[in-house]
Amino acid sequence: MKSIRHYLIMAIFGGLSLLSGWSIHAEPTATAPLPLQKNEMISQVNINQASAEEIAKYLNGIGLSKAKKIVEYREKFGPFVSIEQLKEVSGIGQSIIDRNIGKLVL
Repeated sequence: MKSIRHYLIMAIFGGLSLLSGWSIHAEPTATAPLPLQKNEMISQVNINQASAEEIAKYLNGIGLSKAKKIVEYREKFGPFVSIEQLKEVSGIGQSIIDRNIGKLVL
C-alpha cells in the first residue's frame, strides 16, 4: 500500500508538470513548430520576395489591401532598391516603415 507521502509527492510533481508543460511520466517527444500568428514576432520580411499574404500577416499596419499594392508595385517597377522606396506605394508612409524597420529587408 502506498503512503500518503507518496501521493503527496506525486500531486506536487503532477501540479508542477501542469504549470511547466512537462510530465514526469511522459517521454520527451519532438514537436513541429507552430505556425506564426498575426503580428507574432519574426525576424525579417523580404519585400522583394514575400507574397501579399505574408506581408499582411507579418508587418504591422499593413493589411491585405496595402500588401497587394506592394506586390503590384514590385511587379510593375521591379524589385525595391531601398526600404524608403516603399513610400512610393499608395498608402505606405514613413510611420508604417518606422513601425516595421527591423523586419524589412530587400
